[in-house]
Amino acid sequence: MDDVELRHLRALDAVARAGTVTAAATLLHMTQPALSRTLAQLESRVGVRLVDRSSRHLALTPAGSTLLGHGRAILARLDAALADTRTVVRPLRLGYTCAVLGRRTVPLLRTWRRTHPHIPLDVVRQDDSTAGLATGATDVAVLRTRPPGPLLRTEALYREDRVAAFPDDHPLAQRETVLMTDLTAPSAAPGLPDELPLALWPDTGTASPELWPPGHRPGRTVEVGNVDQWLNLIATGGAFGLGAAGTAQSFSHPGVRFVPVRDAPATTVYLAHPAHPTHPLTEEFAAAVRETVSA
Repeated sequence: MDDVELRHLRALDAVARAGTVTAAATLLHMTQPALSRTLAQLESRVGVRLVDRSSRHLALTPAGSTLLGHGRAILARLDAALADTRTVVRPLRLGYTCAVLGRRTVPLLRTWRRTHPHIPLDVVRQDDSTAGLATGATDVAVLRTRPPGPLLRTEALYREDRVAAFPDDHPLAQRETVLMTDLTAPSAAPGLPDELPLALWPDTGTASPELWPPGHRPGRTVEVGNVDQWLNLIATGGAFGLGAAGTAQSFSHPGVRFVPVRDAPATTVYLAHPAHPTHPLTEEFAAAVRETVSA
């Protein structure tokens, strides 16, 4: 017996249950000619006649009945194996770039652990514009820029204020709040950050010189690759930054002070996942996120 496939066994089982090729084809959602060819192929590969076609109502030959008994055991074992496999779900991978949900992150993680104790949530930073969704490294992601294209589904969660990030020995780091023009005004106080470039990470960051009105934009910028490089550059006095409040809530760094910017335009926090989800609990997780941010 060579190259007998599962589809052959399912065809034989359907004929035995239905009694006619027409009815069996309906059970299998295939055409009658296609089912007839599958049965003929099975008989050719086994080398004996399996179906008695001498009457209108098909019946299995003794050889067919023998094969069907073994075939049904194989199919049942496969169905059980698939059912067991579906109960073992891999961790759901949550991607982010600079922050997850800020102060809401821990409540979300605790709620998920409590309500889904057998489905771990892996929180992974991915330094690209989709936080790993485009490469398949993550299943869902929290983003602060909306990714383009039809392959991802994105929903806005909430709006988030912005903060300026300074070296902690900088004059503006001592203020309670600042304005956008404070960040680039050369005469506001000695040692203001016009002496420093604005630190940007183009792929994932939310800041750009265009956030300032014309005539007040930073004179220089410097690009970094991720939030760690951004924080280190600022801490060592190499730049100042403009970021989302969630970044300040998620990261503390020696040498960096975050100061709220009163008149900066807010940024939007998005939840994104592939249009064809890569994890069966994607929608359940999205519902948990919505509940967390609305609390």
